[in-house]
Amino acid sequence: MPAHAAHHDDREIETLEEFDATVSARGTLAGHRVQAVDLTDRTRDLLTTDTAGAVFLGCAMREEAAAKVRADGALVFPPVPDLPFDPYRGHVYSPDELFESLADGYEATPDARAYAWFQRTKADGDIYASMLRAVHDDSVSDALDELLSGARVVGVMGGHAMARGTQEYAGAARLGRELARAGFTVATGGGPGAMEAANLGAHAAPFGDEMLTESLELLAKAPHFTPSITQWATAAFEIRTRWPQGGRSVGIPTWFYGHEPPNAFASHIAKYFANATREDGLLARSDAGVVFLPGAAGTVQEIFDNATPNYYESRGEPTPMVLVNRAHWTEKLPTWPLLQSLARGRSMEARIALVERIEEAPEALKRLGG
Repeated sequence: MPAHAAHHDDREIETLEEFDATVSARGTLAGHRVQAVDLTDRTRDLLTTDTAGAVFLGCAMREEAAAKVRADGALVFPPVPDLPFDPYRGHVYSPDELFESLADGYEATPDARAYAWFQRTKADGDIYASMLRAVHDDSVSDALDELLSGARVVGVMGGHAMARGTQEYAGAARLGRELARAGFTVATGGGPGAMEAANLGAHAAPFGDEMLTESLELLAKAPHFTPSITQWATAAFEIRTRWPQGGRSVGIPTWFYGHEPPNAFASHIAKYFANATREDGLLARSDAGVVFLPGAAGTVQEIFDNATPNYYESRGEPTPMVLVNRAHWTEKLPTWPLLQSLARGRSMEARIALVERIEEAPEALKRLGG
């Protein structure tokens, strides 16, 4: 997965470098979309460049520049003051961005402040706040599509209750590592538990096997995000500091479940306010298949959210689905028999598998065409 995939639309400008390059090479900004770029030091360029039909989304600029581009016929959506997030952002989040100020406690981070804003405005029923959330989520989706362009994405789903220090957590981490080493981009729900473990494994992929062993031992000292998210997240950042430049992966969490923090091992985090948008987007982008580790209601929902488009082939050919742990999916939560019944006689029948051990999942994906 490239550090910054090429835009699907070369009219989009998302950095100051892209702005400068466009003005220099084309001599016009007409028809372009400039997204969350600070243009306060580009007044001269804005005053001397045609901006007819351009759209400026959340771009800070001096008043004389704003007046001129509006006179050109451009649309200017100014930055929204006093928000803990940028609704017009051009890129997905990084762990460092969401956990900034963690040293002062998790409550001081942008992630926690965005959740608090969400809770407050959701209770108010403010249509303006609802619009800002929708604009933000659409911007994140656009950025995620750009990021994953050309990638082979495997989703790893599983419960948040899987604790660090357990054999199950270690197995999920080894799964993420093996998938990343095989050239897949690992995508998870971005939260704790099995999701964190898979993102950790992808982070560990470029290093020797002993790195993951040491990391698992260190993380076991803070096994869960309760009672202290601060301690839980700090332990993860200690791993990232000791082993920087890890493998890439994606986490796709939501502020809808704000009591669950995002994990710090996904190199790219596409965080949403709307959980339905997040769930559908995560599964739809897992075009090389999905591995379902043991989980509860949320994971069961994800299995059938994924099974439905495979059943109707509404997204084209069915994608592989691998369920891990026979007892969990046939006895504790007997999802597998129903999935088999749905698939019988349809194209998706050849794209589902139930395996006993996590270590079997990569080979099952390969066998199913992932």
